[in-house]
Amino acid sequence: MKIQINLGWIFYIGDTSNIIQDKVGKWMYFFKESDDINYIKKLCADAVEQGIVAEAKHTNPDSFGLNPHGTDDSGVCCFYLNCDDIEGHKKILSYFMKNNMIQKTKTGKLYNISFKLDNQTKAMEYGDKFKGKITLSDFINLETGEWII
Repeated sequence: MKIQINLGWIFYIGDTSNIIQDKVGKWMYFFKESDDINYIKKLCADAVEQGIVAEAKHTNPDSFGLNPHGTDDSGVCCFYLNCDDIEGHKKILSYFMKNNMIQKTKTGKLYNISFKLDNQTKAMEYGDKFKGKITLSDFINLETGEWII
C-alpha cells in the first residue's frame, strides 16, 4: 500500500489496476474533527490492506475549515470501487457494518447512504443536486440490517 498526502487529502492506494474511470465511485463515511483521527486513518488503511477496496482517502486534518462542501469541523472518508462490482459493494458495506460506520435514525433504522460516482463529483453534484443511483437499501434491509442480495 502506498500513502500520498496533500493539503486536502490523505490517500491509501492499493492495486488500482481494475479501476475503470467511467465506473469508479465511492462509499463515504463522514466524521467530525473531534473524532479520533488515528481511528479514521486505520479505517482507510485497513480497507485497502485487506483488499476490500483498491483505494481509500480521508480529509487531511490539516485542512479542516478549508472544505467548501462541508462545515468547518467535518471530514469524509471515501472508499473506491467500480459501480458494477457487486462483490466489492458487499465487501465494503460489510466493513461499514462491522465498524458501525452507518448511522441510524431515531427509530433505529439504518440511513440509506448512497454510492457516489466520481463523474457525479466532477459534475459538482452535492447536496440536493446529488441523487444516488446505488444505495444501501439495494443490498441491506434498512429495518433489520440483514442482507437482501
